[in-house]
Amino acid sequence: MSENRKIARDIIDAIGGEENISSVAHCATRLRIMVNDKDKIDQDKVEQIDKVKGAFFNSGQYQVILGTGTVNKVYEEVEKLGIDGSSKSEQSKEAGKSGNFFQRAIRSLGDVFVPIIPVLVATGLFMGLRGLVLQEQILALFGLTPADISDNFILFTEILTDTAFIFLPALIAWSAFRVFGGTPIIGLVLGLMLVSPSLPNAWGVAGGGVDPLYFLGFIPVVGYQGSVLPAFFAGILGAKLERTIRKRVPDALDLIVTPFLTLLLMITVSLFIIGPIFHVVEDWILEGTLAVLGLPLGLGGLLIGLLHQIIVVTGVHHIFNLLEIQLLESFGENRFNAIITASIAAQGGAALAVGLKTKSKKLKALALPSSLSAFLGITEPAIFGVNLRYVKPFFMGIIGGAVGGFFASIFNLAGTGMAITVIPGTLLYLNGQILLYLLVNIIAIGVAFSLTWMFGYSDKNKLPESE
Repeated sequence: MSENRKIARDIIDAIGGEENISSVAHCATRLRIMVNDKDKIDQDKVEQIDKVKGAFFNSGQYQVILGTGTVNKVYEEVEKLGIDGSSKSEQSKEAGKSGNFFQRAIRSLGDVFVPIIPVLVATGLFMGLRGLVLQEQILALFGLTPADISDNFILFTEILTDTAFIFLPALIAWSAFRVFGGTPIIGLVLGLMLVSPSLPNAWGVAGGGVDPLYFLGFIPVVGYQGSVLPAFFAGILGAKLERTIRKRVPDALDLIVTPFLTLLLMITVSLFIIGPIFHVVEDWILEGTLAVLGLPLGLGGLLIGLLHQIIVVTGVHHIFNLLEIQLLESFGENRFNAIITASIAAQGGAALAVGLKTKSKKLKALALPSSLSAFLGITEPAIFGVNLRYVKPFFMGIIGGAVGGFFASIFNLAGTGMAITVIPGTLLYLNGQILLYLLVNIIAIGVAFSLTWMFGYSDKNKLPESE
């Protein structure tokens, strides 16, 4: 039996067997399981399984933290063992009654954005790479100057860095249709309509060189290149409209009538109602974000660095995806990234202190890999497996994140992309910021490590299950 199959088998047995599992899905780091009876779960047994970094209930799902890469392989083995997998859409419906309205809304936002984040990560890396190769110092190594770079090469780099944001509404509408039970290809076409070249270009309008179209003399109509909320809500409403139409249309006419009416009605509503309204909402959110980031004396970075990992614990941190996309789309840089990187690195520093200070071999085996995972940008193993279990290390990590965020704000650090942090995040700061970026992370890790070592952990408080 392969290692991953054994892990899958052990997880199934520890949560009460196949008969206690309703469905299984996964995200970037967690196996998300809908169970029939919570009381049948053996929590201690789950946490003792090899490669399991923690497990807990959130949003109506039992979530087992396995980490990037491992979760995909274990999920495949779970399916091979005969457990029914489910889409995020199906699990969202099952878990939909749990949590308050705000938590459900943020969960839906996350379900829509998670599948498109890899594309935005790649775009950010392309931006960082372009910033690196176009630096005068780098060009000078090859005897070149910026004037020597051909227009064709610049065009090639623009294709790499601009495409995802130009067609972002299409990606979001596609994902929203998928999550809310519509036909994804209809959502894709609806999103493409929102960025049709027949419409005034959004960036041209914002720059003042292009005028919007006005219907009825007061409704502005533009393309929505780089916008998030218009496509998000158009996707939700469109998916629900498609399902409603499909229920009422005879099967013989479904192929023709359903997509026709869905696209006709939705593009009309999107251009004349949803788009103008939520474009204004986006502006308000962006202004609010900039106001926090712009607080004097580094207070914005301190506040965000302090709160970020607390928000991660609540499970509503996907709201930051929206903020980061808006920053990148509007300014081509992301000041949020360096600040939250500090908070992530700090949790890794706290877990590292626990791992080096404890004499328990099992706790070392959990804490040290968890700290490495945090330094690679994934904090769930460190938070749920170590820091929150002992409480004080988590709060020491929060203090370290606040201090690191403060310095990130003071230094005006801004990444060229999003969704990668700490060590992988260095690729977003190759445009002359790399040394300050490393300094901020070292400060955050150092503060959290020192405080945890001195005040945050002692083997006197070691939990029995870590023996």
